[in-house]
Amino acid sequence: MRVATIQIRKGDGAIVRDAGAAFADAWNSGASKSDLFTFSSPAQLFSVLSPRRWTLIERLQGLGAISLRGLARDLGRDVKRVHEDVAILLDWGLVERTDDRKLIVPYGVIHADFDLSAAA
Repeated sequence: MRVATIQIRKGDGAIVRDAGAAFADAWNSGASKSDLFTFSSPAQLFSVLSPRRWTLIERLQGLGAISLRGLARDLGRDVKRVHEDVAILLDWGLVERTDDRKLIVPYGVIHADFDLSAAA
């Protein structure tokens, strides 16, 4: 089962350090344990994963491979708006297309990992 980890990391140093550690783990183990999605701020995270997109991901996980129109029908939403949301999620890699052009979420688990701390 593929696992996606979503994180917020401020500052280039933290992002590079985390990416280096993930690469080293994958290199040493021979396989990646998780696909990592790093956002630079909560604003960036929530601009990509809006409540409607999160609902879309949850529904798609439950449905399995489905057409865009089928997904829009299941969500009770306009096809054009679902297409816009899917395009963003495809760009980020949270949604993929199968060989027959159906949509899937390739992750059995999506884990969010971030901290909120007071500004210095």
